[in-house]
Amino acid sequence: MSRMIAEIRQQPEALERTLAGAAPAVAALRRALEKRRPRLVVLVARGTSDNAALFGRYLIEIATGIPVSLAAPSITTLYGADIDYRETLVVALSQSGESTDTNLVLERARHRGALSVGITNERGSTLARLAEHVLLVRAGAEKSVAATKTYTGQLLLLYLLASVLGGSLRTSDLERLPGAVASALRLESEIAALSERYRFMRQTVVVGRGLNYANAFEFSLKLMETCYVVAERFSSADLLHGPIALVEQGFPVFAFAPPDATWPSIGEALGKLKQVGAEIVAIADSGNRQVAACATRVIRLPRRLKEALTPVPYIVPAQLFAAYLAEQKGLDPDRPRTLHKITPNL
Repeated sequence: MSRMIAEIRQQPEALERTLAGAAPAVAALRRALEKRRPRLVVLVARGTSDNAALFGRYLIEIATGIPVSLAAPSITTLYGADIDYRETLVVALSQSGESTDTNLVLERARHRGALSVGITNERGSTLARLAEHVLLVRAGAEKSVAATKTYTGQLLLLYLLASVLGGSLRTSDLERLPGAVASALRLESEIAALSERYRFMRQTVVVGRGLNYANAFEFSLKLMETCYVVAERFSSADLLHGPIALVEQGFPVFAFAPPDATWPSIGEALGKLKQVGAEIVAIADSGNRQVAACATRVIRLPRRLKEALTPVPYIVPAQLFAAYLAEQKGLDPDRPRTLHKITPNL
């Protein structure tokens, strides 16, 4: 068994530890924000953490009404632009806390007036030392190059951040996430069997929208880095504005299809993909009964989930699929070629 699969299985406990241990840091951040209410939030990250940041952008804007921007680190690291960060909360996300450009952006932002927060799995990291406030993912050591449990931990901490910023997210709802992930993990044998069908897959499209748009990016990244599949990711709206032309008979498409505000758009896209003969695998839960009419296969989570909470359990089947598909292809998902756990960038 790969470390990636072992770490995917560890997520319920990792989420429980992260939530249980976050209270003191969250309380301190709440006090700071009462004195320095931001007019803008900027999220800075790379790789899987950048996909978590994309989720954070949707979540914080929806929950709080505060505008959120995703930083382009090269503006600071390559062009040396002097950005005014007054009245801004800058949040850096990094599994290791050692992403060079992410840390440099946070450090410069703090010098230019930002209130700074670090979200990391490593208490003793450079990021943890640079940030005024640190929200720790308590996932334990993540040894597989492909990040899984730290991604869901970052999503959980972004829920807490949105709550501190004024979002109406209840701790009691967040406490249900470990159980929802445990339910998703019970689909492991079904997903392992499904992966065999796609052993020779070389390219695919992954579709998501809204809060699950980030999961489309994260699933695509996992397919690219562990399975060497060319995986394009689109929102269902963007897909219909041109990229759908690349889909033909039998082309594999994966979609996140929760029964929420995004379903009309996702459903329309899947209907058009079905018309051109795409082979569609949808990730949904028991609340979406309509998806079966649009998809070739449905990976169905047994619990009906609140709209805002779907991204954490919905990514788990995608993680499992990527890990098992890598094994079907005779690849080691823990050691993708040319990749390392920490990638310094400038």
